[in-house]
Amino acid sequence: MKFWKYHGIGNDFILFADFQRRLQLSKKKIVGLCDRHYGIGADGILILEQSRDADAAMRIFNADGSEAEMCGNGIRCAAKHLYDFSIVRKERMRIVTLSGVKEVRCIVQNEEVDEVIVNMGTPSLDCSSIPMKYEGQFIQKVIDVGGRQIRGTAVSMGNPHFVTFEDFGPDEIRILGPLIENHPIFPRRTNVEFARIDAKRIIVDVYERGAGWTLACGTGACAAAVAAAIAGLVKFDEDIEVRLPGGSLWVTVPKDLSSVTMRGSAVRVFVGEIELE
Repeated sequence: MKFWKYHGIGNDFILFADFQRRLQLSKKKIVGLCDRHYGIGADGILILEQSRDADAAMRIFNADGSEAEMCGNGIRCAAKHLYDFSIVRKERMRIVTLSGVKEVRCIVQNEEVDEVIVNMGTPSLDCSSIPMKYEGQFIQKVIDVGGRQIRGTAVSMGNPHFVTFEDFGPDEIRILGPLIENHPIFPRRTNVEFARIDAKRIIVDVYERGAGWTLACGTGACAAAVAAAIAGLVKFDEDIEVRLPGGSLWVTVPKDLSSVTMRGSAVRVFVGEIELE
C-alpha cells in the first residue's frame, strides 16, 4: 500500500490516504511501522478517510498504538496532502477528528501548501473534560510526583495536557515526563509540557502521551500558550511564538478562550509502498 512521510517542524508521521475502505491497523502493526530501526519510523500514523460531515476525516495513532483525539502538527500535514494532491482543492477545509470538526486554512505558494492555520477550537479548563481526577479547574496547582510537588495547569485541547513553568534541568525533565504522563490523577494519561518564557516567546519541551519526547506538538504548543496567557506571562489576542525543539509555531489565544488558532509549516518528505498484510 502507498504511504507518505510528512513532518510538522520535526513531529513526523506516516500518512495513509484510504478513501475506498476503512483501513484497520492492529496495535502491533502500528508499533512496528513507527519503529525507527525495524519499521518506517515516525511519531505517529495518520489515516485520511472520506467524511459525510466535512471535507475529510483524519484518524491519529500514536507510536505505542493508542488512538489520539487530535494532533495539531498532524492536521497540518493532512491538509497539505489533501490540497497538494487535489483531493480537496480548497484553501479552506474542514477535517473531522475524534475531538470534533477542525477548520483549517492553507497558505499556498507555487501551487503547494507552505503553511496551515488551524482553528484548534475552545480549550477546556474543566477537569472532567480533560479528564482529571479533580473537581473544577486545575490552574497553577500542585501534584505530587514521586514525593516532589510540581505546580502546573491542566488544559484540554481536545486531548489532555499538563503545563508546568517550573525551572527544571534537562536531566530532571527526562525523569519527570513519563512520571507525569502516567500519574494516576490522569485516567487517560496526559501530554506534558515543560515551558519557560524567553522575552515574548514560550520555550517548550513536550513529552507526548503515547509517543514520548518529540520535536514538536501542536496541541501542546496551544496548551502552553493558553496556560501562559491565563497566568499573565504572555498577552491574549496576540501572535505568540512557541519555540519547540523542531522549530516554531505561532499561537493566538483570545481573551474569551473562544477559539485558539495555530500557524505552522507542513513538509512532505517522501513517498513509498509497504505490504500491510
